[in-house]
Amino acid sequence: MSTLERVADDVYAWIQPPGTWWINNAGAVGGADGVVLIDTCATRRRTECFLAAVAEATAARPIRLAVNTHLHGDHTYGNALLPESTVIVAHEQTRTGLLADFLLTATPPIWSPTPDWDITQIRPPTVTMRDNMVLHNGSRRIELHHPGYPAHTLGDVVAWLPAERVLFTGDLLFHQVTPLVFMGSVDGALRSLDWLAGFDAAVTVPGHGPLIPGAELSNVLAAHERYYRFIRDTAAQAGDRSPLDVARDVDLGEFATWPDPERLVRTCSPPSPTPSPGTAAHSTARPNRRGLGPVRGRPQPVTSVRREHHAGRAAAAADRFAGRQYLPVVQELQARRRANVRRDHDGRVQR
Repeated sequence: MSTLERVADDVYAWIQPPGTWWINNAGAVGGADGVVLIDTCATRRRTECFLAAVAEATAARPIRLAVNTHLHGDHTYGNALLPESTVIVAHEQTRTGLLADFLLTATPPIWSPTPDWDITQIRPPTVTMRDNMVLHNGSRRIELHHPGYPAHTLGDVVAWLPAERVLFTGDLLFHQVTPLVFMGSVDGALRSLDWLAGFDAAVTVPGHGPLIPGAELSNVLAAHERYYRFIRDTAAQAGDRSPLDVARDVDLGEFATWPDPERLVRTCSPPSPTPSPGTAAHSTARPNRRGLGPVRGRPQPVTSVRREHHAGRAAAAADRFAGRQYLPVVQELQARRRANVRRDHDGRVQR
């Protein structure tokens, strides 16, 4: 059951279990001037539940601003239900991506049945940023930071409340759920882990999955690091085999019980040409506190799906993303995960 959890005074996280496909987290930050939302949800029903919970918790103060952490529909389709007066803020690449979105009206068959969106139009951000921006809600400061390079997507933004030490990461972090990188860079996603650690958050709200208390963050970051390195090693050893064939044969090891193991197929897919200049600039917004050292070399370029997405070739992108060959792999990996959960060595069921 979805819950609005208080993570600091007048700061809330909307947590939607189990955090799998299209089931995201969001947030709300209250203040003297009203409410600032961090993301919305995928469908009308989920977004309306979120907005009702926020209204109850904040005495129905007006929603002045909404931040989109990235372009994916589970975090943005609910924009359409916000008051007309609400100003939506995001990275400029998020606006570009949403203006080219095709998934709302031509959902690929890997999501079958199609989610009941009950939303018909995309509402893109009207205020955009490139690197950093500060929002003020009364005396409360909300910092928006882009890592400076492609990671989960080209336009990832975190929302940081420095006084409360609360960090909303969007999909730079998945907690107890398989991460997905197919519109950004695996190397960039790996590199972003040090950057996220540098905020030294007391509470972290991931894009999917349970809240992360400060004491647990290092373990979550370490698990992401192992997964991304596993992805890189798997892709490097693939040779001429397709990501579909690799996914069928790979031993997921410690990641076998995470939901959505089929995401490995997209994350291992071959890249396209390098992004335009400026999208891979080095970020100095936060120091490295994890001691892992930099990830050498440029981040992996954006995948072909992303290129076609912006070129407007929606049909080709949808076919490549959800071709008939992909469906049996999804079913096979999901079945394998269920079997691994049942075989847990001490009899407990894990996610």
